[in-house]
Amino acid sequence: MVVGGLTLGAMAVIGLLAFQANGASSRAVAAVPSASSAAPSASASESGRPPAPPLPAESGAGLRVVYSLQQQQVWLVDPKKPNPVVASFKVVPGNTLPPVGTYSVASRTAAGNGTDGRQIEHVVRFAQQSGTVFGFSALVDEKAPAPSVDPKTKTGGIRASRADGQSLWDFAPNGTRVVVVA
Repeated sequence: MVVGGLTLGAMAVIGLLAFQANGASSRAVAAVPSASSAAPSASASESGRPPAPPLPAESGAGLRVVYSLQQQQVWLVDPKKPNPVVASFKVVPGNTLPPVGTYSVASRTAAGNGTDGRQIEHVVRFAQQSGTVFGFSALVDEKAPAPSVDPKTKTGGIRASRADGQSLWDFAPNGTRVVVVA
């Protein structure tokens, strides 16, 4: 009886982890705003970070991820929420930028290696142009030194913090609209 209970418990944990890794719950559960959330709150002002810039007017409508090239900022937007901007955070782009336009999340990978050779997680890809893949990700070890990369290598990775990468991963399953603005 004890062995059966332990086996059942282990199977439940494995099932939960597989479910989370697949990202299937991303629409059922709202993205958890990070400490850099755009929603005004005591924690945002207590963090000492400046408030997030307003959502760009030309960012479209509906459920979407908005990425501003100039501001190096991302907004997660769900118009069905009382505050449609459920999270907003700074990102660091690669050496190649995606063209302004509207895309859809094409694929996701829980973990891997970036073009720069560093370990990344929560990879959310949305575009490809001339062999360069564009997507959001987070470094597994943000403090690890960056390996030397051939300057001719085009990198389209857009890096977020681990917490913000998790929020984006939870918010944007395959097919989610990504709007890139200047």
